[in-house]
Amino acid sequence: MTLIDPNETHEKNCKHPHFTEILYRLAERYSCRDFDGSSIDPMELEEIIADGLQAPSSCNQQNWHFIVVADPERKKHAREISGGNHHFEYCSALIYLCFQKGWTHGNFSIVQSVAGACYHMMLSAHLRGYQCIWNAGIGDQDELRSFLKVPKNFEIQGALAIGKAKNSAPVIKAPRRPVNEVFSWEHFDRPSNATYPVIPADDYPYFEITNNVNPFAEWDPGNWSLAQIADFRGYAVWAKSPLANVYVSNRQGEAQSVEHSLLPTIRDGRALEIMPWGGTSTTALCKILGNKCKLSVAELSSHNLTFIRERLLQEGIALDNVSFELMPDGRLLHKNRTIDLVVIPQILEHLPDPERLLDEVARVLKKDGHLVVSSRNMASQYGKLWRDKESKAQIPNQGPFTPIEACELKNWISSRFEIEEELGIGRYPTGDATPLLNDDALHGRLYAVRARLK
Repeated sequence: MTLIDPNETHEKNCKHPHFTEILYRLAERYSCRDFDGSSIDPMELEEIIADGLQAPSSCNQQNWHFIVVADPERKKHAREISGGNHHFEYCSALIYLCFQKGWTHGNFSIVQSVAGACYHMMLSAHLRGYQCIWNAGIGDQDELRSFLKVPKNFEIQGALAIGKAKNSAPVIKAPRRPVNEVFSWEHFDRPSNATYPVIPADDYPYFEITNNVNPFAEWDPGNWSLAQIADFRGYAVWAKSPLANVYVSNRQGEAQSVEHSLLPTIRDGRALEIMPWGGTSTTALCKILGNKCKLSVAELSSHNLTFIRERLLQEGIALDNVSFELMPDGRLLHKNRTIDLVVIPQILEHLPDPERLLDEVARVLKKDGHLVVSSRNMASQYGKLWRDKESKAQIPNQGPFTPIEACELKNWISSRFEIEEELGIGRYPTGDATPLLNDDALHGRLYAVRARLK
């Protein structure tokens, strides 16, 4: 489908009479990960691919290739290879995006060509009334080659999932940056909040930087401003859709219920959760607190709050007793001595000045109010994993962080609050959620505390 009939005669530079309407319609496209599993006529799929071929290609050689996977069992296997992209199984069709290696691929022109064709297909699908999402996380290349019978001189760049959204799927477009942040006249000029810190170096060679090994990644939040952290987290949270029961954070997993076991019994009152990012912990917290306790969710970016709000709705959480607020410059907007419970879920390690937030919590808590806080522990097997491996990679979507030694965090808390209970969570570096007590608590991969304001 072409937007303007190429057989029509137009004067040079003549605007299409409906160009604003067309552009508005195209701008309504949003990514969908929650499909209803219905099928698309094979002929229409071929038409969508044919539309994609109208995109420009490097040297016009069109060294791209597209593989459609629509068989239900093969889509299920594609999901398994991807590592769990559930929409791979329930979309109408997956279109794998391939190109032959060797044509100016040092300048990425062949990669750009396939990307252009993919987006043209996305717009075609959108105009036809379908939803879609482009995915780079497709799984192991060797396994995919065998699955799709792709020769080794071709690369599989990604996959486009197309289908009809479920009626319950979020109809929400991820936020776009203001245009003045991402373009400038005559020379490079970008706001500081949208330019993230890197380790200083004379040069940043492209092929020395990968997802798993990035020698220039700045993990220390002390070298980031709060505005940069807010910007990073506020856009990156939309890397996944706010769907019910999926995209539960690996860093929480089963450990979350152990953390929440520290919660005091609150039959009513006011609770505050600080910087829960995607709302995984917020969902569980709402279910524990019930309908009589009012919960505020505080974040650095309004984009996070929009995501968390939609996540709660998708999880069936009524928002009658939930409010959402920003933390300007890291400050809490509540008056002194007004909050009964503050929950900080693995967030202090993400902040340039974590003690400043603890001071804010001490200010807003009522007398005998409670704090439940957890943090990744540097003095643990996980801390060693972070130092040796994780911190050598790119910054995760939750933002930069440096684990805090449990003893140090304990001292920060005990200087402001009375510790009632402490737990270590997980003896092993990943996945383990075993509660650790007494001296062992200081050596768990997570350290968690319930404390009361003195």
